[in-house]
Amino acid sequence: MAKHPIVELTSEGSWNFIEDKFTPYGKETLAKLVAFLQNEVYPSVRLAHAQIPNDPVQRWSMVVPVIEELKAKARKLGLWNLFLSKAHYPEHGVPLSNVEYAVMAEILGRGGHMASEAVNCSAPDTGNMEVLARYGSPEQQKKWLIPLLGGEIRSAFAMTERFVSSSDARNIKTSIRKEGDEIVINGHKWWISGAGDPRTQVHLVLGKSDPDNPDQYRQHSVIIVPVDTAGVCVIRPMRVFGYDDAPEGHCEVIYENVRVPLANLVLGWGKGFEIIQGRLGPGRIHHCMRSIGAASCALDLMIDRVTDPTRKTFGKHLYEHGTMVAEIAKSRAEIEAARLLVLSAALQIDKHKAKDALKEIGIAKFVVPRMACTVVDRAIQAFGAEGLSQDQELASMYAQLRTLRMADGPDEVHIQQVGQRELRRAAELRRRSEELRRKEAAAFEKAGIKSRL
Repeated sequence: MAKHPIVELTSEGSWNFIEDKFTPYGKETLAKLVAFLQNEVYPSVRLAHAQIPNDPVQRWSMVVPVIEELKAKARKLGLWNLFLSKAHYPEHGVPLSNVEYAVMAEILGRGGHMASEAVNCSAPDTGNMEVLARYGSPEQQKKWLIPLLGGEIRSAFAMTERFVSSSDARNIKTSIRKEGDEIVINGHKWWISGAGDPRTQVHLVLGKSDPDNPDQYRQHSVIIVPVDTAGVCVIRPMRVFGYDDAPEGHCEVIYENVRVPLANLVLGWGKGFEIIQGRLGPGRIHHCMRSIGAASCALDLMIDRVTDPTRKTFGKHLYEHGTMVAEIAKSRAEIEAARLLVLSAALQIDKHKAKDALKEIGIAKFVVPRMACTVVDRAIQAFGAEGLSQDQELASMYAQLRTLRMADGPDEVHIQQVGQRELRRAAELRRRSEELRRKEAAAFEKAGIKSRL
């Protein structure tokens, strides 16, 4: 490959250093994906928004036609389920590494949510497919995983709760209890992504099944709940800065005496924390990959705006103002640094799986969304009032990125975990420091010089 396809797309060549990490299949898939995005997806973004009606009922009961057309084209091209690595999921995965997918996810991020959906790589389905592929029984996989992999249905993951500080998942109190040969669920959730989509047929619900267990990490379980089960009630879509993300949405959901068979228990009783850690690790890094793509898109829009020859302030083109040039430079530097963090995390997942890449994932999780929000904010400023309006995608982009500082664990949780991990090195650092002091003292003594330290 003479030139990495990503260079053609972004006009910047910082990807060349990982070219040797790509297999021939990965290079071929990336080239096809770039062409598909440029020729089919990106030109359809505004059309997709236009096809979603303003009517408050209709917008929650429709499937966007152009997205379905794009999905059919993507499947024919073999651009499907790119997130699911065969190395970790031999039966259902594709022969791509997480590093290869990191590149692909970034360019998908430039097309907003619909780009990922077009190739069946959008949340929350990706995480739910990974849960079912890793932890699901053969029957659960047949009934739910296969249709999800085929893009025939969609799903939701019900974890966050109203009236509860869900950033500490131990606080989640949705009741899950065994009653005869059934599981009974009662709980009040919100910000449940995908719950508003008319194609969503299944929820994966996290709740407390053993509240008296002395091990707080063994108190929770995950249950598969079909949406047509009696007692499942989608109350309303939640809005982020006014955006409701119809028809998918982030909804408030109540489970009232919901009854499902015992066979709908995932992995086993008390396995909830094990499952959510396995789910959220890869999901967090996927979000970061797409966020870098969004930031790169915002920077491109900013550069296009400030070099527009019709735009002048105080007798100068926008790009001739030093403050604007500095903002562009800072944005490029921050994007490059964040990308390296994500690629490092992706490489660690490839080598050791997500469980052993928690440090890298955690750092990326709180650094990347902040960076992306800052870059988009600069682009909004360059556009002036237009940047705040629906005539540009920047406002919507900012709303989605700002959400990520809360989703999959707020920044503070990841900062705390990374900081605590660093503090574990204190004893070893003191030992090394003391050893260094002894060696320094010996060196001074041998040289016949009195140490002043």
